[in-house]
Amino acid sequence: MAAGMDPMDEFPRQVARTRGFALGVPRSITVSPDGERIVFLRTNAGDDPIACLWVQDAVRGEERCVFDPRSLSMDDDDALTDAERARRERARERSSGVTTYSTDRGVRRAVFSVSGRLLLADLVEGSARELASPGGVDDPRLDPVGVKIAYVAGRALHVREIEGGDRTLASEDDPDVTWGLAEFAASEEMRRFRGHWWAPDGATIAATRVDERDVLTWHIADATNPASPPRAMRYPQAGTEDAVVTLHLFDVASGRRTDVPWDAARLPYLARFDWSVGRLPLILVVSRDQQRTQLLEIDPATGATTLVRETTDPEWVELVAEAPRRAADGRVVDVVADRETDTYRLTIDGEPVTPAGLQVRGVLDAGVGVLFRASEDPSEIHLWRWTLDEGPVRITDEPGVHSGAVGGETIVVVSASLERASATAEVRRDDAATEPIRSVAEEPVVVPSPVMLTLGERELRAALFLPGGTEPDHKLPVVLDPYGGPHGAMVLKSRNLFLESQWIADAGFAVLVADGRGVDGRGPAWDRAVKFDFGLALEDQVDALHAAAERYPFLDLERVGIRGWSFGGYLAAMAVLRRPDVFHAAVAGAPVTDQRFYDTYYTERYLGHPDERPEVYERNSILAEAPRLIRPLLLIHGLVDDNVFVTHTLKLSAALFEAGRHHELVLIPSATHMTRSATVTENLLRLQLDFLRRSLGA
Repeated sequence: MAAGMDPMDEFPRQVARTRGFALGVPRSITVSPDGERIVFLRTNAGDDPIACLWVQDAVRGEERCVFDPRSLSMDDDDALTDAERARRERARERSSGVTTYSTDRGVRRAVFSVSGRLLLADLVEGSARELASPGGVDDPRLDPVGVKIAYVAGRALHVREIEGGDRTLASEDDPDVTWGLAEFAASEEMRRFRGHWWAPDGATIAATRVDERDVLTWHIADATNPASPPRAMRYPQAGTEDAVVTLHLFDVASGRRTDVPWDAARLPYLARFDWSVGRLPLILVVSRDQQRTQLLEIDPATGATTLVRETTDPEWVELVAEAPRRAADGRVVDVVADRETDTYRLTIDGEPVTPAGLQVRGVLDAGVGVLFRASEDPSEIHLWRWTLDEGPVRITDEPGVHSGAVGGETIVVVSASLERASATAEVRRDDAATEPIRSVAEEPVVVPSPVMLTLGERELRAALFLPGGTEPDHKLPVVLDPYGGPHGAMVLKSRNLFLESQWIADAGFAVLVADGRGVDGRGPAWDRAVKFDFGLALEDQVDALHAAAERYPFLDLERVGIRGWSFGGYLAAMAVLRRPDVFHAAVAGAPVTDQRFYDTYYTERYLGHPDERPEVYERNSILAEAPRLIRPLLLIHGLVDDNVFVTHTLKLSAALFEAGRHHELVLIPSATHMTRSATVTENLLRLQLDFLRRSLGA
């Protein structure tokens, strides 16, 4: 930090230019099967938004930039297709340039698109070149053999020989029918971002057909330019029609199509697909109420499906990252909710292979062994490996949040902790560390000093932040800083998760971050406690606050604020409406104020179908409570948000106005659910801090 620089003033600018300190960090790491090459994405500096494709020699540690988008003068953001813009929003992509890539089985070649243009990289030689393509290219995928590329252009599925011509495998004239791309519900809620997959031999492609003709059309207008027409998009509002998704197999040589049937009337969602070497492909399909899934095996010759396993759950069947899938020996690797032991357990062909109490949080790789992430303590996520000979073995020791990638005898261990400013990517071969993958991320000017806590009867995990990290000799106003919703763990031992909380604390507040019921890491019963009742999230925030105040008397319960975004924004607005006796001010960013206007897959999982349970939706929506507002409330929303539409905030603001309830409203014309604008990001932080200071007297 430059001499004389004020961290309180500099931090918002730093967050903005580094996009939350995500730039300059190596990510999307792939290790070749022989363990010799490590492929990854990284920008050239901590304030450079353009990601490049890199290869590092796993033995010598030498890295090479294979492709920099600036080498072809690619103006990425101006030339993106609508599908790529949507994918980046669903994936919460912060950078531009090369944002995703696909390799062959040997990780010798890679394909990707930038500005809708198709690129091929030689990962051994370290070079890249552009290939001709008909229009903007989406989601190019290299076949496992490394000689053909499948991609989507203009909603049609194409395949081309690398050194040959291009053919269209599937296309339709209707603008609401798309081949080979993931629909909204899959990418936003199921974390399935793909819509086409190669067979291991490269002779067949499996692809989805997405028919959105019966899905509601919603519109997003540019309020700063009334002459421009609104942008239409298909949005599956809770209780309405979803996209109709079907699966088909294409013989690449002949173009012959084989349909894959399943009981789509009962199980309409296609959640997972896996096609491993030497094995029949698998699909996981899910019922509309998400209480039933079927794992089906496909006969590629006929398309016929055979039931492998059916799973039911009285609340919902949880989808876990990258599972189910096949191991090298053909057995099915999965993660199941063991309700008897209240544990998410790794299973091999249905048999649990991890102990009770170890919460498995995702599968990273399945070959001879299984690389996965799991928690013994919900504030830590460690890297584990299971093999038939040794069973589950923890790979990481340092308290923190860990992930990784594996190939041959090489493992890349990606680790974040409270001790370092940014994540590290350690390269291990034969259990010995070699040269790490270099990070060029900026060092934050704020250094969090969390006090990690366990609070109340429910042992809520929490972190407390104080000005300068030291206990004061006077009362401090309190700001709760939660997400609070399902799958939203924030109390993790990773320094960069807490930067904004510490910055607010350094302005003269005590900041409390607490994870309540519904937040991941505590097991199936904890997750499912919020079924039909999101209000439990508010109850847990209140309990955490009071338990912390009993331990730390300097917390001033007469000056308590809360801020949050998305579910956290909903929780913040709910706090001042329902518990003004506890909360004295709230910042609600992009809140879901009426659950009936959020999407099918998320909302119906927790609240059921609105036609069947209208009272549940009424109880979990906050619009009717607008007349109860007696505390300062700041509402913030981006006008082009296509996840939580601005209608949520506008409806609440209108209800507050009609009830004569004063509130502050900030609408940002250019912002989506995740802002990328440096100016917007910086000013949002300053705006919130100013509001909290004014409202709580800090």
